[in-house]
Amino acid sequence: MRILAVNPGSTSTKISVFENEEEVWDLKLSHSPEDLSPFGTNIFEQYGFRRDVIVSALKQAGYPVDSFNGIVGRGGLVKPIPGGTYLVDEKLLKDLKIGILGQHASNLGGPIAAELAKTAGCDAFIVDPVVVDEMEPVARFSGNPLITRKSIFHALNQKAVARKAASELGIHYSESNFIVVHLGGGISVGAHRKGLVIDVNNALDGDGPFTPERSGGVPAGDLVKLCFSQDYSLDDIKKMIKGHGGIVAYLGTNDMMEVENEVMAGNSEWLAVYRAMAYQIGKEVGAMAAVLNGQVNAIVVSGGIAYDKQFVSWLKEMVEFIAPVIVYPGEMEMEALALGALRVLRSQETPRSYNPE
Repeated sequence: MRILAVNPGSTSTKISVFENEEEVWDLKLSHSPEDLSPFGTNIFEQYGFRRDVIVSALKQAGYPVDSFNGIVGRGGLVKPIPGGTYLVDEKLLKDLKIGILGQHASNLGGPIAAELAKTAGCDAFIVDPVVVDEMEPVARFSGNPLITRKSIFHALNQKAVARKAASELGIHYSESNFIVVHLGGGISVGAHRKGLVIDVNNALDGDGPFTPERSGGVPAGDLVKLCFSQDYSLDDIKKMIKGHGGIVAYLGTNDMMEVENEVMAGNSEWLAVYRAMAYQIGKEVGAMAAVLNGQVNAIVVSGGIAYDKQFVSWLKEMVEFIAPVIVYPGEMEMEALALGALRVLRSQETPRSYNPE
């Protein structure tokens, strides 16, 4: 089975060719501000440009579009849906094109996959978009009826590494319990029970630990005082929460290699902040262990920061008493997309249809 995976990001488009489980070719196409300047705020204006550069790159690499058995795109900001591999149909395309829940480059993944799939004469898919929502009703309560906790997290990566861990342990993902920690610019900690993520922190702009760029669950009373202090605009507060929070706010950088190097050089101030982030993640893992009633097969750690063995060791010190810790550094997004499509093509999984409630 030859599969094309397409992953549009804000300033790049990643494409990979898989033959069964093996990635045989990959390319990251970077898009400069000059490349994107002709387009407005509606991300779909970039559709033709992104499609054309993908087709051109495939042609140069010797992979004609009609050689693929399946084409899979990164899932975008559609309405909340359960996890799985979805056929790209007209209803899904409509919500991706209008940006039903917001404008993001990932909204282009499904439409580009659908057009290329028509040429190839195969199906187009998306897999586990960030809006995957499998939270139990009790997990949605915030403490105030005006605010409902939402499921927004690194679903593609979390589901992929949980399945990988289950396979290595010789158990089925749908019959086991995992706590999955994704360590990136945003950090999500999810409780996976029998194949469903029944609770997870809002990794976009809500609760949970602070991250390289996000402030996490700051004390509500103090945040309210900042909001009404007249010293900050709404935009200022939003940036404090997402973009200018966390490590950036404390240390002035989101470059985690720089942080790691400063810590290794003996910078005590940077060490304190970095350890505090690990501490908050450990607390969140403990909370998810309670959600799973202490029945945890493994704690799975992934994402870019998982390459830092010192950071992972701090986390292990706090949580290894709960369950063994398995580490898969990196994003694994392209592999996760391809494997989601491959499961359907091999009839190991039934493709889902987009029918949000």
